[in-house]
Amino acid sequence: MSDAPVYEIDLAAFWADPYPDLKRMRAEAPIAYVPQLGATLITRRDEIFAQEKRIEIFSSDQPQGLMTVLMGQNMMRKDGDAHMAERKAIFPTVSPKTVKQVWVAQFRAAAQRVLDDLAPRGACDLVRDYAMPVSAEALKAITGLTNMTAAEMDRVSQGMIDGCANYAGDPLVEARCHDCTASIDAHIDAMIPVLDARPDHSLLSVQRRAGLSDAQTRANIKLAISGGQNEPRDAIAGTAWAVLSHPDALARLQSGAVPWLRAFEEYARWISPIGMSPRRVAQRATVQGVTLEPEDRVFLMFGSGNRDESVFANPDRFDLDQDIAPAISFGAGPHFCAGAWASRALIGEVALPLLFERLPGLALDGEARFGGWAFRGPITVPVRWEPAPREG
Repeated sequence: MSDAPVYEIDLAAFWADPYPDLKRMRAEAPIAYVPQLGATLITRRDEIFAQEKRIEIFSSDQPQGLMTVLMGQNMMRKDGDAHMAERKAIFPTVSPKTVKQVWVAQFRAAAQRVLDDLAPRGACDLVRDYAMPVSAEALKAITGLTNMTAAEMDRVSQGMIDGCANYAGDPLVEARCHDCTASIDAHIDAMIPVLDARPDHSLLSVQRRAGLSDAQTRANIKLAISGGQNEPRDAIAGTAWAVLSHPDALARLQSGAVPWLRAFEEYARWISPIGMSPRRVAQRATVQGVTLEPEDRVFLMFGSGNRDESVFANPDRFDLDQDIAPAISFGAGPHFCAGAWASRALIGEVALPLLFERLPGLALDGEARFGGWAFRGPITVPVRWEPAPREG
């Protein structure tokens, strides 16, 4: 076990709001062992940025890690040539060119359909009623699992991320995760003959044409779902909440003075949807005076690094003028999020601008609730607007 200073947390309080503890860790013990998580946390931005690249020490290959055990060994849990080979195989699905030429039009059409249904209602929960189906419809197209409902896509994604963050070992959480991965496998089984007969740009189709094994293909689709649903969902609803909570920012965005993509990227810094990435220590090493032993578990705390006082001028505020160049919202090393271009297009080019265009007078209609630390986002964001008359 590492000889890092021990920092105790209250798990429930950390889930509700991890930022006070993370701020204290950055100041007092920037590399700290947290017994409640069974891991050593690295909390300062520059240290995370540097150490994430040292894959010979901080390995993503974690045979006993929760993600590998529950979902199979996807490319995120591989390093070096093995990781790059699979990253290259999926690139035709997530490349900037494919996003622009294939996915954006589908994202826009799906968001318009959701808004057509919402506009006459005058009120909704942005998480459940807008961000969830918009994110899910985008992910259905990208993965190739168009036979899955939006609600099921959201359920299986949440079940897997809950499983991957189940460091307390709750058996019910693990059982739900297994049920969710079984559902994904069943949907993959049904779509394989369809996409083999009519190949497209989807992740399932592209991986099969690239010759990846069935196990690799399934694990990478589960990876895409585990992050590609909850993170855009939370960022869409969360950024909308942030903007609605800051009227000056909203005015600048609606005037065109600041692009919507800027709002998303500042939100992703401020409240990082991906709060943490785990690593296995592959060999003994000393970092900032802390000795780490082989097989130690280390958490790179992106959500903490993105609020590092030594890097950001206003770390605890949503600020459209913030210098976000140092942000590590999508990672910093060889595992930089492969879906970053798709996320930026879905959220910054489609979901946010369309939401504010189609729902005039959009305003908060109660208190939003947030939760999570490994993955963080809004649980509910109630809003209201001037309802459009129903056609016919």
